[in-house]
Amino acid sequence: MTTPQGSVSALYLFEKFEVGVVHLDAQRKVLAMNDFARRILPVSDRRPFDALVTSFHPPRSAAKVSFLLDQASACPVAAAMPMTMIINIPEQVLLIKVTRLAGEDGQTTGFALVFYDVTQLVVQGEAPAGATPASPPGPGEKRQLARIPLVANHRVTFVDTAQVLFLESQAHYTRVLTTSGFQFCNLSIGDLEARLDAQRFVRVHRCFIVNLDAVLELGRREGKVQLRMRGEPATWVPVSRAEVARLRSLLGVQRMA
Repeated sequence: MTTPQGSVSALYLFEKFEVGVVHLDAQRKVLAMNDFARRILPVSDRRPFDALVTSFHPPRSAAKVSFLLDQASACPVAAAMPMTMIINIPEQVLLIKVTRLAGEDGQTTGFALVFYDVTQLVVQGEAPAGATPASPPGPGEKRQLARIPLVANHRVTFVDTAQVLFLESQAHYTRVLTTSGFQFCNLSIGDLEARLDAQRFVRVHRCFIVNLDAVLELGRREGKVQLRMRGEPATWVPVSRAEVARLRSLLGVQRMA
């Protein structure tokens, strides 16, 4: 199955994906997992069985997984929509879903954590099933994102980076302004900065990354350097003093009024 542009559809790829499954008890300790989860997760290093599931994850991701489980705990079985989140690990991007399990009396007996490796849906140059894979990144490099995963109403969508105007940090998460308006990504702005094309996406402030193609104006407002970004209505983004010279060079601006 392909899209009109000839790319392999997300639905087709998900049908081909293996699924990682982790069974947790009510205290969030790992009871069991399938073979795919054993291959993807650092089982030998972390020895997670009978340990908290967050022992799999670095502190930043652990906080997200805890939040996901907290949200799943609050959902009654009658509202069985699984909680969804994207997690960034060193060379992969995982889509995680968590749902609460309950016994006959409705009391929580544990959780089912299911994940897909969605790297080939979001990474620049990643080959779809059946195609020749792209060359792996060099030491210390990360594969660039061609799409950013967005989460809303327990659904995940993927937006092409060309449609992203700028990104704004929201603690461990990121607010993304696209040509369709603001959307939410639960990767941090640091995760995204490390995986976006640095020639196009520039960190201009500790809280903002901008798409240079979406910049309309570089100027001063209220005594501070700011960028006016494309969109309706146009939005102003602050620029840190330390980034002004580099940004002027990237935009080909010799001087500012």
